[in-house]
Amino acid sequence: MLTPIVQEVTNTFPNARIDLFVKGNISPTIFKNYENIDRIIQLPKKPFKNLFKYVNGWFMMRWKKYDLVINSTHGSSSGKLSTRLANAKYKFYSEWDEEIHLKHSDYQHSAKNVIYNLRKFLTQLGFEENISEIPYLNIKLDKDEIETGKRKLSQIFNNNNKTICLFTNATGDKCYSENWWNSFYIHLQSEFTDYNFVELLPVENISKLNFKIPTFYSTDIREMGSFIANACIFIAADNGVMHLASASGTPTLGLFSVTNENMYKPYNDKSFSVDTNQINADEIPGLIKKLLQ
Repeated sequence: MLTPIVQEVTNTFPNARIDLFVKGNISPTIFKNYENIDRIIQLPKKPFKNLFKYVNGWFMMRWKKYDLVINSTHGSSSGKLSTRLANAKYKFYSEWDEEIHLKHSDYQHSAKNVIYNLRKFLTQLGFEENISEIPYLNIKLDKDEIETGKRKLSQIFNNNNKTICLFTNATGDKCYSENWWNSFYIHLQSEFTDYNFVELLPVENISKLNFKIPTFYSTDIREMGSFIANACIFIAADNGVMHLASASGTPTLGLFSVTNENMYKPYNDKSFSVDTNQINADEIPGLIKKLLQ
């Protein structure tokens, strides 16, 4: 979800070097092909088990002098704190802006509102207003990665049919039942008779379809993305893999039932979301068919 704001900063300041202050170890993998990234300061997910690394991360962030520090996550107390503590000429906290909210229907999206806010902030500093399209999520897969994903897909299906990729897992209440997925798959299968179906498995190696269709398993984020990039559409509930699919450039359908669709829906060319409280499973294949046409 950080990739759009990183692209925005790079587009605005092409010669800038960017540091990321993040939690967890996945960012170096996601930003592997981002040339403007200078340093990634990683805080451990469990600070009390890695206290030295945690404290050292804060010292590293505090020690360096920055021209601009951006809090990328609205409503994040740790984001506001790190912005306040950073040594910077300009500090941008990205508070909610009702004026921008009324102007842009997609302002509520968690990856977009910081960009709208930053654009307004920069105009107040004298920059020309940026009215270009908001950057998509993008992990910048290279040609070799995409070709590798294509080979892995061809090892599963020895035909030239297009492939629909499903991810049936999610956390908590976002996860749909086996009955829901099995019913939905029957509707998909009857509508898309000339398509391949494959299920991307989660790290737990479980399937809400009980492994009734071919599967692909990987714990490597970029390998997963390169595989998804060769599907014609990716379908999943609201989760991190849904955003990975969107960042891989594949049209992505996000299924929402409990979380805020406007905040977390996938977005790129042809991606969309549905509220399954309002739309039945048997209606969704028709929406997908319109998209693919």
